Amino acid sequence: MRQLKGIKILLIDDEPNILQFLEFGLQNEGFEVMTAQDGFMAVTAAKEFQPHVAILDVMMPGMDGFEVCRMLKKTHNIAVIMLTAKEEVEDRIKGLTLGADDYMSKPFSFEELLARIHARIRNQFPNLFGEVVAGPFRIDDRRKEIIYGEQVLELSPTEYELLKFLVINHGLVLSKSMILEKVWGYDFGGEENIVEVYIRSLRDKLNDREHKLIRTLRGAGYRVDLS
Repeated sequence: MRQLKGIKILLIDDEPNILQFLEFGLQNEGFEVMTAQDGFMAVTAAKEFQPHVAILDVMMPGMDGFEVCRMLKKTHNIAVIMLTAKEEVEDRIKGLTLGADDYMSKPFSFEELLARIHARIRNQFPNLFGEVVAGPFRIDDRRKEIIYGEQVLELSPTEYELLKFLVINHGLVLSKSMILEKVWGYDFGGEENIVEVYIRSLRDKLNDREHKLIRTLRGAGYRVDLS
């Protein structure tokens, strides 16, 4: 993605092989990359480097990833993707509560990590582009406007945030609980079925009667397919 030239990524992991692999891959994608092998190095590097995204391992000696996440979020406008060697619900909840924007379990595919990095950048730093273009969608976050094809969609504020979240994360499966966290917020006290209601409304406005654009993956969530 040439439009992402100049985006800075900070890699934080105590495993040199992982750092080397990710650094090489992300530099090939056009990102500026800095690495850190522990939490103290990461905090210092962030002050100097001012990264847009941090890829942060949870289990590290000394200052662990949770504390690093807390400190980075407190002092920087940064998207944090946390990595863990195991899928623990408690760890995921703790990381998200501290401000992490996404979570992946090791081992992971580089292609999926790359997709999540792109999604975080499009979501958190839309002004870098002026507008986000994804398939037939154009999202202008400054005007709170989404154009589908040549049509400006008439959307409520919640519909706008939901469709933006779905489109920005196109290709990824998004669970109802994740959608509620990111669109409605952690303090939402309603039922998950509200997501179904809004998805139905968006499908009507997109003329997506056959659910080919916003797909339902039974038991998993929703995925926008743009190809």
